[in-house]
Amino acid sequence: MRNLPSLTPDEAPGKAGELLGDIVRRHGSAGEMVSTMAHSPALLQGYLELSRAMKRVKIARPLSEKVSLTLQEWIGCGTCMEAHIEAARAAGLSESDIALARQGTSTDVREAALMGFALRVLSEPSALTPDDVAALRGHGWSDRVIAEIVGLVSLNMLTGSFNLVAGIQPEVKP
Repeated sequence: MRNLPSLTPDEAPGKAGELLGDIVRRHGSAGEMVSTMAHSPALLQGYLELSRAMKRVKIARPLSEKVSLTLQEWIGCGTCMEAHIEAARAAGLSESDIALARQGTSTDVREAALMGFALRVLSEPSALTPDDVAALRGHGWSDRVIAEIVGLVSLNMLTGSFNLVAGIQPEVKP
């Protein structure tokens, strides 16, 4: 059940109307989540800027999708899960890769370490220690990637939580 309705550019308050209108002009539509985020100009602008910024991360797209699948499995957003499964397939991941990512792991030990770290950033950030960061470095991950994982976790938490609060659910397919 929807808790928040989506908005058109004319219905959205202030800057959100401009942002939403621009997206619709460029892409033809804005999607349910973005149209619903338009209730808050600050949230919509923040989401769009973070989303754009995270497209420039050093983390390869297939691994980024594995991390997102790990996170969304924990968060429980079906809409995000569907979107990341589709994106994972488009990035060349196999069904086995997708299933493992949803379990928070990978056949690649380095990737599994990064995915596990991301899940801990989401679920228990106060329990992380300098040794946890050092362990990632020991797997060959750079400080840049370690920092970017926090951004990826934040983006997934934002989208998943928003969709759950707004009541945005995957479309029921016949």
